[in-house]
Amino acid sequence: MKSFDAIVIGGGQAGPFLAARMVEKGMKVALIERKFLGGTCVNAGCMPTKTLVASARAAHVARSGAVYGVNIPGEIAIDMKVVRARAETVTMNARNGLIGWFGGMDGMSVIYGHARFEGPKIVSVNGETLTAPRIFLNVGARPVIPDLPGLGDIDYLTSTSIIQLDTLPRHLAVIGGSYIGLEFAQMYRRFGAEVSVIEHGAKLASREDEDISDAIADILRSEGINVHTDASNIAFARSRDGVTVTAGSVKIDASHVLIATGREPNTDDLGLDIAGVATDMRGYITVDDRLATNIEGIFALGDCNGHGAFTHTSYNDFEIAAANLLDGGDRKLSSRIPAYALYIDPPLGRVGMTEKQARASGRRIMVSTRPMSRVGRASERGETKGFMKVIADAETEEILGAAILGIEGDEAIHGFIDAMNAGTTYPTLQWSVPIHPTVSELIPTLLGDLKPV
Repeated sequence: MKSFDAIVIGGGQAGPFLAARMVEKGMKVALIERKFLGGTCVNAGCMPTKTLVASARAAHVARSGAVYGVNIPGEIAIDMKVVRARAETVTMNARNGLIGWFGGMDGMSVIYGHARFEGPKIVSVNGETLTAPRIFLNVGARPVIPDLPGLGDIDYLTSTSIIQLDTLPRHLAVIGGSYIGLEFAQMYRRFGAEVSVIEHGAKLASREDEDISDAIADILRSEGINVHTDASNIAFARSRDGVTVTAGSVKIDASHVLIATGREPNTDDLGLDIAGVATDMRGYITVDDRLATNIEGIFALGDCNGHGAFTHTSYNDFEIAAANLLDGGDRKLSSRIPAYALYIDPPLGRVGMTEKQARASGRRIMVSTRPMSRVGRASERGETKGFMKVIADAETEEILGAAILGIEGDEAIHGFIDAMNAGTTYPTLQWSVPIHPTVSELIPTLLGDLKPV
């Protein structure tokens, strides 16, 4: 049995960086990864998909050139092999950088294989047995495959496999109208495919307020994407040219099907029951405010603990663990203000509560909205779709949440993120003097229009 000061299982955006910090402290650490370093973000998430989004936007801008007085003769052609190769290059550069970094650390043993608990402090991998007083689980998540009639009889894509496509679908049917599905829907529409989104619920991006969900649907429909909500009895059957997808009275002749119905944690084959580690009904590992599980010395970081499914939340888990275990800090998971983005174009930047959540909290709230058509930057760029929204507490003047659906919304939202993390009240932020012409310059005006609801 090999002994270490710590064992990290999973090479995503939390565990490896914590391992590096521990090595810096002179500890001996085993980092176990069953497939690729970098986790979902590097290999099947943020980096390849946002590279694809950039290619799709380039195609969209080229087609729209005449509006700006830029005439491009002939049809805009898409070389999907080049598109895919560019995304793969971005992934490989990042992955190889991590391999070189972690592999060159004295005190770090990088092991490729499937780790499994043999006891609370014992892990087996590749026929070897390892032990450590501290074990960190950073095993991530994978696409959920729903039990739908006929799905097992067809070839389908997931968010992982679709990034390997180097041909253009004739008609892409996207099953699921949430964040991942919507990004791929717009992306492939801009590449030139016909696209249909099929969502079981009443709204796209159902986590959002209804006005934002409706605006997202309008943006997608304006680009020629077919949106079907309240879809019932979804089923699949092979056809001569691909797949027939039915949903109630809707019938779609698709060449490709993307299943984008959510994600589930990679916790079912780790032997958590042998170690005694508790999970919830969906398989997410239960942790306390400092990311510790119910078993002393075992921690869970990143997507597998159910407290955020984003690169930035996973990295923040690393920061919390490192601060508390290595730096004498007292950081808590509950102090994190949730923030994220939806990378359709224009993007949605979100932080804190939705209006629906704020109303449900029982607070007296104030709300303000402002169309992006009132933003100089948006008008100058000719991209005026969407709107800004902010929610505040009428009594404490605390900013409770904000959303910017519009050009550069994923960047401009950081004005609210920073203010909320600093505890800045909305009257104070209202008197800031932002730069003109930017998207952020409308934030004080937006705050000045807050009204009780």
